[in-house]
Amino acid sequence: MSSTELPSVPPATVLPKVAPVRVAEGERLRSVGIRGATLTVRSRPPARNGLPPALYVHGLGGSSQNWSALMPLLDGLVDSEALDLPGFGDSPPPDDGDYSITGHARSVIRYLDAAGRGPVHLFGNSMGGAVATRVAAVRPDLVRTLTLVSPALPEIRVQRSAMPTGLLALPGVAALFTRLTKEWTAEQRVRGVTALCYGDPGRVTPEGFRHAVEEMERRLQLPYFWDAMARSARGIVNAYTLGGQHGLWRQAERVLAPTLLVYGGRDQLVSYRMAQRAARAFRDSRLLTLPDAGHVAMMEYPETVAAAFRDLLTDTQGPDGPAGGSAADGFDTSTSTSTDSGTSTGSGTSTVSGISTESGTGSGTDVPGTGS
Repeated sequence: MSSTELPSVPPATVLPKVAPVRVAEGERLRSVGIRGATLTVRSRPPARNGLPPALYVHGLGGSSQNWSALMPLLDGLVDSEALDLPGFGDSPPPDDGDYSITGHARSVIRYLDAAGRGPVHLFGNSMGGAVATRVAAVRPDLVRTLTLVSPALPEIRVQRSAMPTGLLALPGVAALFTRLTKEWTAEQRVRGVTALCYGDPGRVTPEGFRHAVEEMERRLQLPYFWDAMARSARGIVNAYTLGGQHGLWRQAERVLAPTLLVYGGRDQLVSYRMAQRAARAFRDSRLLTLPDAGHVAMMEYPETVAAAFRDLLTDTQGPDGPAGGSAADGFDTSTSTSTDSGTSTGSGTSTVSGISTESGTGSGTDVPGTGS
């Protein structure tokens, strides 16, 4: 069954009004129309003129808020923008109902082309990692570097804990789940998502949990919420089964941009064992493994991920960094205590492992719309 065979949802012009999306301090939201979709873009004012642009892409069930912990840590390095993919966050569904990996990648490409921001430092988490991989493979001119946090790349042996998410792709499962869980509160749903996506749910602050509940309540009012989830899950499954030159692993091998790979040892959705395969597939890659992190390391350990990205910039741009400034301008490096094992995995790849969970405080961790 194609991704367009589910019942249609009301057009954006007749969707009910819901509570506004949360905007963290220092962030701005705006809507951008592209061909076939309207995207909500979350951004932060650049620390200075001339910084290279960065674009962040969330995962299944996530939103641009998933990057709110990481973006301020990179204020002195890049000019940050995060997208709400069509049907997620504050973006309405796409006009054509295409939630495939290719459809989402097309939206990212159309936005970058329309905004004229490329090439960007492109970030992706989970489904967003698959989307970012496809963008980097088919439009290398748009990507300076690629940072993938638990990217949803095909696995032969899927973890048992990831199977319920995959089942959303089956016709009727989303509707059945909706009926079976209609009595669940937003708090119960958020606890379930947090337990699935975090290596240690205890890292979520009370304030972060409250914000996540508010966001869950908002999303459950959207008539297209489960439709977007089911179709996007189906898009992931379809991408997993696609072979040949359009297969995600084949496209990973075509990526030219320097790549930072981040994997969590407690990830219940993307297997930790895929880290080495990914390091071999991306020709110019660096691997950061966080043994105690789950599926959303950029939310659990944003300082550690930011430090690894800074190192990526230093490796690829030299010590002077972008726009003639220091790569560490405006960035506090004192919280990172990562250990470089020096292990080589071939193809110019270095492996960073043995990261202490104390190196990233994660004190402000928020979980609204944690993606998978």
